[in-house]
Amino acid sequence: MNQVTFSPKPLIQLGTTPVLAMPTPKRLLPTSPAMAVLTDFSQVVPQSIDANTPIDEAHLKMRHGGVRLLFVMDSHAHCIGVITSKEVIGTRRINLAMQQRSLTRAEVTAEMIMTPWHKLSAMPMSQLGSLTIEDLVISMETFTDQHLLITEQNDQHELRIRGIISASDIQSAVGKEINPVPRAKSFADICHVITGHDL
Repeated sequence: MNQVTFSPKPLIQLGTTPVLAMPTPKRLLPTSPAMAVLTDFSQVVPQSIDANTPIDEAHLKMRHGGVRLLFVMDSHAHCIGVITSKEVIGTRRINLAMQQRSLTRAEVTAEMIMTPWHKLSAMPMSQLGSLTIEDLVISMETFTDQHLLITEQNDQHELRIRGIISASDIQSAVGKEINPVPRAKSFADICHVITGHDL
């Protein structure tokens, strides 16, 4: 039996200052499939925190992760709600939690100021699959949140969150700035751009 001798190639030394490869920015049209702006949790790990996480720690995790929303999980790994940067930066829900429970700010947890699951809006994955970006934002013209959850049934017929779509991701993808605000604050903002301007 012939054995092939492996001869490793020598490594190279960098002769010049290199540049980094970067992904090509995704540029979409209003007529592109809405699925193109989905952050798919079968491909990207969702960012989450425990329900008893202090709010300042939650804010720090958002900043380090570059996200504006975290899923709040209970001890059984069920999603019991979401917390957004608006809640951790704002004072209304935090002050209310402090007053109602006689707590200091450091004692306020994510669960105390989150939006619970039964108050969240979502769209089934099957519905999203039939829409263009323009269809999606027009159907969401009165939706004042910045994030839309996408759901599906898993193999055990349990409801699960498959992914999320953010208004700012749509804005970045279609490459249009909204005036007078520099970034989209909600799907209603994006709808104004789609219906009021040429993209």
